Amino acid sequence: MTWLGRAEALVATSGDVAALAEFTLAKPKLAQPTTRAMAQQSLMLTLYKVLAAAELASPPGAQGAFIPVGSSFDAYAAIAKVMSAAKHDVLVVDPYMDDTVLIDFGGVLNEGVTLRLLTDQATARPNLAPAASRWKAQFDRRPLEVRLASQKALHDRAIFIDRSEAWTVTQSLKDFAKRSPAEIVRADDIASLKIASYESIWLNSTIVV
Repeated sequence: MTWLGRAEALVATSGDVAALAEFTLAKPKLAQPTTRAMAQQSLMLTLYKVLAAAELASPPGAQGAFIPVGSSFDAYAAIAKVMSAAKHDVLVVDPYMDDTVLIDFGGVLNEGVTLRLLTDQATARPNLAPAASRWKAQFDRRPLEVRLASQKALHDRAIFIDRSEAWTVTQSLKDFAKRSPAEIVRADDIASLKIASYESIWLNSTIVV
């Protein structure tokens, strides 16, 4: 009931009269076992539509996501949404990178998009290189490059999309929102500086695959 009340208030605040009508009509159907599943689907669809509209209307710098601790699917969805938008290239920077980036997120990229992984030679997890080698052997239409930066050259965790869009990630992808709340935030004001800096580190890093 608390969730329904908050969801309805959000839909009402959006000013979308049609969405509010859809939400209001679906709500009573939750009480009937025969219509409950359809009602739940309708409520969630309406809510997501309102949230999407709000996100599109927000300033680019405010776009992103806050993920409560333990919300594993929300964490996956937030990262996947950013990476799947790439048309040409994705650069993931994470000093503590492991094979999670490939197992969980490699498949969200469109075919032909190059995935570049930059991690620290001292703190990268040992399962990354074997996973990358097997990925390269199997997926010829999903280009992958992995490089190791010199020790302590990396401090941030970030995702760069098509060399034009920068996202700051507050935790390593392998631990994202597992033990504490996490955020992924678009960094428009300093995007060009961050992109240039990490491209320079990339060029001077050791090639793994």
